[in-house]
Amino acid sequence: QVQLVESGGGLVQPGGSLKLSCAASGFTFSNYAMSWYRQAPGKERELVADITSTGDGTNYVDSVKGRFTISRDNAKNMVFLQMNSLKSEDTAVYYCRVWWVHKYYWGQGTQVTVSS
Repeated sequence: QVQLVESGGGLVQPGGSLKLSCAASGFTFSNYAMSWYRQAPGKERELVADITSTGDGTNYVDSVKGRFTISRDNAKNMVFLQMNSLKSEDTAVYYCRVWWVHKYYWGQGTQVTVSS
């Protein structure tokens, strides 16, 4: 079955960096686009970034452009989110997501807290 497992979250000071990872299994990873979403307390889940199956195309929400970078390693079935210049408003649970066989699959999420 499809499984997505995020890791790499934690507590970081404003201006700091974190790299999130998502390990995928149960499907042919290299055939599918992948996305990172986040959900802050009291807010709706929002798309942060997505990447095409080959990694040659990416898309970002305006609020993270120039600070976050999505990438993938198809040999290792992993997708990453490098987050730099973190701000308090980036605090959220971050999820990876895939659309596979007419259904969205989500990981369990990893908490990112940006605070001094």
